[in-house]
Amino acid sequence: MAENIRIEVVTPEHEIVNEDARIVMAPGSLGEFGVLVGHTPFMTSLKTGVVCYDDAGGNEQFICVSGGFAEALPDKITILAEAAEKCEDIDVQRATAAKERAEKRLADKGNDAIDFARARIALERAINRINTAGSN
Repeated sequence: MAENIRIEVVTPEHEIVNEDARIVMAPGSLGEFGVLVGHTPFMTSLKTGVVCYDDAGGNEQFICVSGGFAEALPDKITILAEAAEKCEDIDVQRATAAKERAEKRLADKGNDAIDFARARIALERAINRINTAGSN
């Protein structure tokens, strides 16, 4: 039987997951990366995307993350995310409403650069949440 790696995903508000996994894939700022038990230690920033892992039972799990950092050690990966939620916890109606609000703000030509950047980030997060919910 293969050894497992511990995955911990936490946000400033709470712990999202803390369990054993066979493999973890995450959206690094320089590209997606995978971690297995025995991985060389490293730390990287994360972009908005999906953390995918196979749990100890071999079931594929999905977590929507928005930014943050990941630290990989030989026996554990810790993901400190600005925001994160499990696929099954995503409120698709709420995410769709957020997407529509962001699209309206982006279409408003009177927005200043800060509002435009915030709307673009909100749109990216909403689309990620909707897509992640569809992975289930």
